[in-house]
Amino acid sequence: MTKPVLGRDPFSKPAPAAPGRRTGRGAAASGKKATPGKKSRPKKKTKRKSRPKAPEELKERSAPAAGQVEPIRISDEDLERRKFDRVELLEGAKAKEGSFENLLHSSTRFVRPSFYGEKLGKVHMRYHAEEIDPFGFDPVYWDKVEPFFEFLYDNYWRVEMEGIEKLPDEGRLLLVGNHSGTLPYDGAMLKVAIENHHPHSRAVRFLVEDFVFHFPFLGAFMNRIGGVRACQDNARRLLDDEQLLVVFPEGVKGIGKLFSKRYKLQRFGRGGFIKLALRTQSPIQPVAIVGAEEIHPMLASLRWLARPLGLPYLPVTPTFPWLGPLGAVPLPSKWMMRFGEVVSFDEYSPEDADDPLTVMKLAESVRSTIQDMVDELLKKRQGAFG
Repeated sequence: MTKPVLGRDPFSKPAPAAPGRRTGRGAAASGKKATPGKKSRPKKKTKRKSRPKAPEELKERSAPAAGQVEPIRISDEDLERRKFDRVELLEGAKAKEGSFENLLHSSTRFVRPSFYGEKLGKVHMRYHAEEIDPFGFDPVYWDKVEPFFEFLYDNYWRVEMEGIEKLPDEGRLLLVGNHSGTLPYDGAMLKVAIENHHPHSRAVRFLVEDFVFHFPFLGAFMNRIGGVRACQDNARRLLDDEQLLVVFPEGVKGIGKLFSKRYKLQRFGRGGFIKLALRTQSPIQPVAIVGAEEIHPMLASLRWLARPLGLPYLPVTPTFPWLGPLGAVPLPSKWMMRFGEVVSFDEYSPEDADDPLTVMKLAESVRSTIQDMVDELLKKRQGAFG
């Protein structure tokens, strides 16, 4: 029988397969009898997973078979060298001195942002330390701005100080003083007085009210010169580190009182500084400051206008807001400071901080001591100028 030219006739029956030879899939191809009414399913071919080749096997390939091209082998040195080929192409060769490329590059440096970024980075690192403490104090920055505060202390406000020898040489201490001046210059003046005139030049940290951090850049400035945001946790961490901490229990009420109520101490809150001293077993030393009330004599307080701005008050002084930014410049005045005797609470336990009566009694005792020292300094200053 001749084989059709166009292939097998689809209507003809297939020829029987030779024994031992498989011509197709299923039971008919293998010579097995198929069950009537049951279709045989073809077996699925499972792909055999190839084991990943180790790097050594990839390098050591077998010789190519006949008719195949031998692969190009690259040494390790060439691989390392080719990693930098693209970088070298992007950088290009340096232009010769005096060439057009160099002249163009140097003449356009003032319009490139990278030029100003580099200059600002150098200026920033010149006035800032590489590492600061957890509260943001920057010793390099303080060294740069300290001459300004020394000028205010020695020449502008001519501060006189009494009793600094009573200040302990070491150990934790709460320095409690009266607050005034609209802006917290009193904390900076205490810092200059202790660090420059105490025999052991103790480092000083002072708590700052929250509203100061609402002003642009002012909060960061306070942190860099030694100020710490006022809260019990921050104060406790500083005292546990055996540091000297300045607190002003009057808070915003002290610096926000009118000039008619000058040198009259406001209520010391709920005695938070007493609770802090009892729980940390820290002694308290009262300090009185006279002269800060005159640097910004507050005639009125615009609280209704300050509330939308997130401020406790908006002062009205003889110079602000009439002179604009110049109204924020403090006026010259005569300052006096007096350090009192250190008060310890050895007879009290940390559990006494939870007793409101004990806390308020101790807070009122410290407040009356500071008020007496303020009155004495006022009389002394009036006699000196009278």
